[in-house]
Amino acid sequence: MALAIFDLDETLIHGDCASLWAVEMTKLGWADGEAFIAREQELMRLYAAGELAMEDYMAFTLAPLVGRTPEEVAHVVEPFVEDVIEPIFYSDASRTLAAHREAGDRLLVISASAHFLVSAIAERFGIDEVLAIDLEQQHGFYSGRTQGVLTYREGKVTRLQAWLAEQNENLAGASFYSDSRNDLPLLQLVDRPFAVNPDPTLRAHAEQAGWPILNWR
Repeated sequence: MALAIFDLDETLIHGDCASLWAVEMTKLGWADGEAFIAREQELMRLYAAGELAMEDYMAFTLAPLVGRTPEEVAHVVEPFVEDVIEPIFYSDASRTLAAHREAGDRLLVISASAHFLVSAIAERFGIDEVLAIDLEQQHGFYSGRTQGVLTYREGKVTRLQAWLAEQNENLAGASFYSDSRNDLPLLQLVDRPFAVNPDPTLRAHAEQAGWPILNWR
């Protein structure tokens, strides 16, 4: 049994769950519509260019959750995932997941989005194990701050290595699927890296390294 590791946004789904959630929060009245979305999109452009401080993005997008309970948020996340995220699942992703299950591999999603989003989406794919950005709680309410190492760039490697130690697992024969230049540290670590609908930087690296390039739809 080997690990099959998947990025989430633009890899398993055709979109970014954090951006779509930002829109959802404006619909809920949790955030100021046009101004909030404009700033979120600006931060996402920096992310795509590999120039974003993830702490800045999280501080901004978590502000509408301050003072809300995980239960309150989960109550609206479930229909959001069903109505907005499920329609953008990549069919090729579902087929690849099925093939890894058939092979007896252990499935793990590791994402630079908030854990409450990633776990809810992964559950719809039938994946139980998730590493994502954890949120701090104070007295049962979200504080608007993150907790621990962020699962972003080298942080994904740090969190994965800690998880491997906890689980008594290793990366022998492991696969990792991602679309993003930000995941190069982890892609370079596994035996079987796959570039899925890669951004230009990742595509160039994958072509030079001879990694498989997958066009998922």
